[in-house]
Amino acid sequence: MPNPASIAAVADLVRTASSALFITGAGISAESGLPTYRGVGGLYEDAHTDEGIPIETALSGPMFEARPDVTWRHLTNLESAIRDVAPNKAHRALVELERLIPRSLVLTQNVDGLHLAAGTRNLVEIHGNVHRLRCPLCGHKETVFSYAAFTRPPHCPRCSGTLRPDVVLFGEMLPEGPLQTLQRELARGFDVVFIVGTTAGFPYISGPVIKASRQGVPTIEINPTETDVSHFVTHRFAKPAGLTLEAILAAVVGKSR
Repeated sequence: MPNPASIAAVADLVRTASSALFITGAGISAESGLPTYRGVGGLYEDAHTDEGIPIETALSGPMFEARPDVTWRHLTNLESAIRDVAPNKAHRALVELERLIPRSLVLTQNVDGLHLAAGTRNLVEIHGNVHRLRCPLCGHKETVFSYAAFTRPPHCPRCSGTLRPDVVLFGEMLPEGPLQTLQRELARGFDVVFIVGTTAGFPYISGPVIKASRQGVPTIEINPTETDVSHFVTHRFAKPAGLTLEAILAAVVGKSR
């Protein structure tokens, strides 16, 4: 169980905050049974594929352009790992915290869609969502919840172009829309910043935490292992996300009554 005194201190921060940023990574979805593998969205079992190439190459923009069948093979493996997974208590706790805080944002690296499934409303999926497909040629978009019946690669029903999941592959730029939303919200500032279940290896993930820390904004990390931002944060919980976020939520609600 997380330290009750630390939980109480963080609960006080949340209770008085008018805004909060929650940054999440693969570790939060691990509690739903998803592995924290390498690869797009943190999901892939090995550094190399059956083709003998690095997974970063197989799941890259250039490979999709040259050999979409190879990329789609591994995207299908990724989707099959996600397909029957449900949000866990960490996702649900964030939904409840969102309801209690006047303005909050969840910034996630995950492509599994579990924050949406849990009910998070103000969400930036900075790496996209594996359930959304789009056609790069004609702009057709659709939402799917299984790749099981797909040919590889699947074709657009409108123009017969090659469909792709709306995710950021290796070597690709971050999507402009979500990035603009994130930059706009960061410019407004937050009263408290959480980082949950991520090693914070990308600058757009670690940056908001480091900046907040330097500006004197309270920062909270929830991760069993130390990360690139651990020495910057105000409070650190080396515990699972669900257990810790539930305890914080209970303390916030309990003292508010």
